[in-house]
Amino acid sequence: MHKPMGLAAAVLMITSCCALAQEPQFIVLDEPTAGVDPKARRDFWNEIHALAAEGLTVLVSTHYMDEAERCHEIAYIAYGHLLARGTVEEVIAHSQLTTFTVTGDDLQHLGEKLQGGPGVDMVAPFGASLHVSGRDKAALEATIAPWRNKAGLKWQLSAPSLEDVFIELMNRSKDNFH
Repeated sequence: MHKPMGLAAAVLMITSCCALAQEPQFIVLDEPTAGVDPKARRDFWNEIHALAAEGLTVLVSTHYMDEAERCHEIAYIAYGHLLARGTVEEVIAHSQLTTFTVTGDDLQHLGEKLQGGPGVDMVAPFGASLHVSGRDKAALEATIAPWRNKAGLKWQLSAPSLEDVFIELMNRSKDNFH
């Protein structure tokens, strides 16, 4: 069983890596905050940013999109192919995703009805709302049109989240190992 890492152990790990390399210019951290509590995670990222401010290049692999948002630049790589690269804002902008956030009654049923419809690349619950996204804006708008004025639902055009972009990129990726 994986035991959560304390902040002291995480900072010690980074410091030890840097000390071993004697003023490295580059460090790779593979999912460094897995199992770390939220406060320690924030402190850990503060340490990573402090090292970066001193000129150290830090490459972090993570599957947590909120952690990816903390990075100066991100890259999505799947099955050996670079899918996207840039700042968070650039990657989201280049995704060409249109996303609507809907709140209201019976979102589970609505999600089931919209999933797989023309222009709908994904439907995902986010707390008390639903993200409905697609790359073909006209087709997406036509599919959701019958639901836009339904009583009990509130629709809003919103920016796609980094997670929306990641899922959409992964859905289009082909596993070249099978």
